[in-house]
Amino acid sequence: MIRHRLTAIALFTGILFAVPAAAQEAGVRAGVSADPDQFYFGGHFETAPLVDRLHFRPNVEIGVGDNVTVVAFNLEFAYHFPTGGNWYTYAGGGPALNVIRFRGNTNSEGGFNLLIGVQHNSGLFAEVKAGLADSPDVKIGVGYAVRLR
Repeated sequence: MIRHRLTAIALFTGILFAVPAAAQEAGVRAGVSADPDQFYFGGHFETAPLVDRLHFRPNVEIGVGDNVTVVAFNLEFAYHFPTGGNWYTYAGGGPALNVIRFRGNTNSEGGFNLLIGVQHNSGLFAEVKAGLADSPDVKIGVGYAVRLR
């Protein structure tokens, strides 16, 4: 069980740092989730567009509360819709590895997230996620991202 978690963490870390350095961003996030009812916090990394306006946006979120701790490794993709202003909309989704600790027992389970968000050119963003399988049902969060040059 621990070997599987270490392998997943190693793969996730490798993916984070295996992308070219052009137009990337890193950010922090926090929010609330439902089922389980938690406060969560975490961080993300976003690549330059892979194709057209499709970005790889992996993130890690740690949820606490409701007598459960959830560490979610989310391998999400986000499509940035073109806009003419300072705000843009993005939508996407991707698989998740959720490490769930409840009453002294730890389990790793797969999930999937669908997401939609808005982000200002300055880096401020708000996001809503819907979880499928063993991901939290709904997450609502805000965050801030900075461009890495």
